[in-house]
Amino acid sequence: MDAQGHEAFREFVENRSTTLLRTAVLLSGGDRHAAEDLLQNALIKAAGRWHRIDEPEAYVRQILYRQQVSRWRLKWRRRELTVAEPPERTDADAASATELRILMRGALARLTARQRTVLVLRYFEDLPEADVARILGCSVGTVRSTTHRSLAKLRVLAPELTALGPADAEQSPSRDFSPVEVRP
Repeated sequence: MDAQGHEAFREFVENRSTTLLRTAVLLSGGDRHAAEDLLQNALIKAAGRWHRIDEPEAYVRQILYRQQVSRWRLKWRRRELTVAEPPERTDADAASATELRILMRGALARLTARQRTVLVLRYFEDLPEADVARILGCSVGTVRSTTHRSLAKLRVLAPELTALGPADAEQSPSRDFSPVEVRP
């Protein structure tokens, strides 16, 4: 990579790494360490082809999705579940939003990696079913059925979310998990 390419890559990482890390955290089920590894590997792959990339963010996101798909296709699966300690309460609104994020993160972590990936792509990234199917290399019907089963499992894992309507979820101050609609 030449000096100009090196500087462009460095600027890209500086400007977009926070957003990309947020996506990686969602894809990894809330495991920040796994998300950092996922993003770092994606950036390493992108750096090697930097001079040939037209849309860097789309390219890195595609690598993230495909690496996550590769992880859940592996025979060996992690049985460990990471749990975050809730922060100290400062006021009722912030505490309830934090509790909602922790609840959603815990429920997402208990989904399979495939289910979690489909929900992240559909609701966090707001991609249409056809794009999700193309990214994951499956049919649109598979995306629909996986989405349906994933939302049903979320309702079972976190029944507290069914009390929230879409309007309640949109008022959440953080975009971490609010786009996921869970209806009764």
